[in-house]
Amino acid sequence: MKHGWFYLFGFALLIGFDSLAQINFKFAGMHALPMAANIAWLLRVFGQPWVYGAVVGYIGAFFTWMSLLKHAPIGPAFAASHLDVVSAMLLSIPLFGEHLTAPRVLGAVAIVAGITCLGLAESREHVSDVTAP
Repeated sequence: MKHGWFYLFGFALLIGFDSLAQINFKFAGMHALPMAANIAWLLRVFGQPWVYGAVVGYIGAFFTWMSLLKHAPIGPAFAASHLDVVSAMLLSIPLFGEHLTAPRVLGAVAIVAGITCLGLAESREHVSDVTAP
């Protein structure tokens, strides 16, 4: 597992940046209310720090993702990049007072199970490639 720590750190960083973007985007949306199609509304939106936190999160996620794609197999990497859905859901509980529901929990379990299956399949494929004559 030559790249194990690189993957672990890289995907943790990716999830962190993606979660930062999602949470800041939600805060920005909450502070943008009531919506109006005028300059005053745009100034109010861009006057909030949450918009810039979302931009930082998206830029950080982009560069982290590009770095990971140089080394990680695309299937499991693409799947693992969706863990931000789970982390944003969990962070929304204390930050926004949202509740866990059965469909949300089942969805999170399905995401994690799918990523686990892809990761195991990729590791088995890699082992069979290494041991093949």
